[in-house]
Amino acid sequence: MADGSGTPDQLKMTFDRFNRFLPESHILVITLDRFAQTARQMLPSLPEENLLVEPLARKTAPCMAYAAYTLLTRDPEAIIVATPWDLFIRDESLFAQTIGDACQYVQENDVLMTLGIVPKAADVNFGYIQVKEGRNAHLMAGPLQVKTFTEKPSAELAEVFIRTGEFFWNSGIFIWKASTICAEMEKYLPEVTELFRGWETQIGDRAFLERAYSECPKVSLDYGVMEHTERAWLYPARFGWADIERL
Repeated sequence: MADGSGTPDQLKMTFDRFNRFLPESHILVITLDRFAQTARQMLPSLPEENLLVEPLARKTAPCMAYAAYTLLTRDPEAIIVATPWDLFIRDESLFAQTIGDACQYVQENDVLMTLGIVPKAADVNFGYIQVKEGRNAHLMAGPLQVKTFTEKPSAELAEVFIRTGEFFWNSGIFIWKASTICAEMEKYLPEVTELFRGWETQIGDRAFLERAYSECPKVSLDYGVMEHTERAWLYPARFGWADIERL
């Protein structure tokens, strides 16, 4: 997911990170009109049909609806790893392994998985995710069931979160079947998905997209789906992670 707010190098860095363990044909870039030409120039090996261009900026939920419905027309069993384009990852081998392990779980279970970064400090600049496994869950391996989401807490609350060991930083990286996220969006965000009615034959039509996006509310996946769904799970991640803008 590339909104074009950063530098083109960030897009190439993220593309290369996934291209190390995925072929170009399995990588989609979704961006806005104003950044589409730059994306094509930066990623000459990306298949043309894998560059999805949003008519308007409507946050991550409409973005995911567009991407997921597109993928369902190509592969009904598709698994999506959704990531922002502006993340710095250290230890990319561990990153690839974590993605692979989480994908394996998602393939076998209809869950909405997010990668949860094991926190190193009480940082108030990140969102936090609490899991149901209780104290010292940050020491556990494998998937954990989500209990709550908290957006950028106060310094005092962040200290409490860290001491319990029940909380992880929200990485912004999601993993799910295209069919599962569409079903949950249709349940919790019908005001978005209703606008994509007819996607089976029209998702690639520019006029169809422009109509859908012109009426679409601005809503994020976290707020619109993840804070409501009963299918939210978290996979602990121990690779180095940061927003590029904060480096």
